[in-house]
Amino acid sequence: MADKLTARQQSQLAQLQGFPALLEQLHRLIEEIAGLRADETLVRRLCRLLDTRKATADSVGLNSLAETMGAMSTIARRGGGIQMKISGLRDGLRSLKTNYEGALREASTPPRKGEETPEDRPPSVSG
Repeated sequence: MADKLTARQQSQLAQLQGFPALLEQLHRLIEEIAGLRADETLVRRLCRLLDTRKATADSVGLNSLAETMGAMSTIARRGGGIQMKISGLRDGLRSLKTNYEGALREASTPPRKGEETPEDRPPSVSG
C-alpha cells in the first residue's frame, strides 16, 4: 500500500502547482523593469503579485517561499538605484526557484511511518 500525503502536504502541492507560471511572470516583470521600460504601475503590479502569493504561501505553511517573496516585495518598493533593485530582485528570483524545488520535494514526499507530523501532535496545554 502506498504511503499517503497529509492534508497539509496536499494543500501545499495544490498551491505549488501554479508556481512555475508565477516564476515565469515574475521573471518577465523583472526584465521589463530592468529594460527601463517600466513605470510605477509595473512596479506596483510586481509588489501586489508578490504580496498576494506571499499571503497564500504563508497560509499553507510554505514559510521559506513566503519569506523570499516578502523580501522581494520590500526590495521592489524601496527607493534607490534601479540597478541595485534589479540585482536584488534577480537574486530573490533565484532563491525563490531554489525554495520552490525544495518545497515541492518536501510536499510530495510522504511522511515516514511513525514520524510525527504537526497535525498528529496533541495540543499543548498552558497553565
